[in-house]
Amino acid sequence: MPKTTAPLPHRFFAMGSPCEIRVDTNDPEAARHLGHIGEQEALRIEATYSRYRPDSLLSRVNQSQGHPVPVTPEMAALLTYADQCYALSEGLFDISCGVLRQVWTFDGSDNVPTAEAVAALLLRVGWSKIQFTGTEVTVPAGMEIDFGGMGKEYAVDRVAMLLRDQTQLPFLVNFGGDLRVSGPRRDGSAWRIAIEGVDPEDGEQGLIEICQGALTTSGDARRFLMKDGIRYSHILNPKTGW
Repeated sequence: MPKTTAPLPHRFFAMGSPCEIRVDTNDPEAARHLGHIGEQEALRIEATYSRYRPDSLLSRVNQSQGHPVPVTPEMAALLTYADQCYALSEGLFDISCGVLRQVWTFDGSDNVPTAEAVAALLLRVGWSKIQFTGTEVTVPAGMEIDFGGMGKEYAVDRVAMLLRDQTQLPFLVNFGGDLRVSGPRRDGSAWRIAIEGVDPEDGEQGLIEICQGALTTSGDARRFLMKDGIRYSHILNPKTGW
């Protein structure tokens, strides 16, 4: 049985989050090589689907002013998945609700928007208003789509698939708290993941062990508003805007 050592990490920043790929190996070169493969794929996905990059495919769609835009097979698959999530959640998962960030800025302040400001933006929210044929998408002027609710998870899955094609070594992919493991560690033990408290200054609040599969988190330790003793999470209801 291999001697248990700390998995070698490859760290970088992408999609607005600290990212990490840990490979359970004693070979630093193998860890660096696999980490680089994962990093390049994460950066590719960010460059294609980031709403912050004016030259991304997503930005071209959002700037189309109601004209149909051809999409790649990859983007078509993401839109199809988003449509399924919209239906299964009865509209609670809606990739058109990103415009709400124009009035919601989760910076730890007490700047909660007015009901009037939220209501005005709701007119520009609604996946049902967007036309998607499978090869083209038409986003009405003033609306936009945003893969923020699924982009990192997709990147984690894609990186895990690429690494599985490259190695039989156990690995963990963790992009901003969205993570996936290839299986148990070399000695058969679980991967141990620290849980951050609501207040980052409190440090580690516990551990979770995972041997297979994936785990997605969306906490308010860093993104929240606080007003009149009420803590507002950054997760919004697209039906109400709150």
